Amino acid sequence: MFGTDWPSHGLVCDRGDGEPIRRHSLAHAFARITERAGSPGTRFHDLRHGAATVRLAKGVPPKVVSEMLGHSSVAFTMDVYQHVLPSMGHLPADAIQAAAIGDAIG
Repeated sequence: MFGTDWPSHGLVCDRGDGEPIRRHSLAHAFARITERAGSPGTRFHDLRHGAATVRLAKGVPPKVVSEMLGHSSVAFTMDVYQHVLPSMGHLPADAIQAAAIGDAIG
């Protein structure tokens, strides 16, 4: 079943036949994966928080992260993820040091 015969439900992922994945099946598969990965108890929703945290840590502007998450405001995003930002205080200093080393070498 391909092309115009493929059922289009607007899904990001499906069962492989175009049909929705059952919530229980997805949760069960995710639990098996996290168990094998040595991270039992990780929730599927934790992936969303992880993605946002990594983006903020990599310097993606909070406005962009807020829009990605569908938050109503950047202020809400910053309230939720403010714990990430203090640990990023070393990033500007690291960037300046890298630039200075690059200037000295180049």
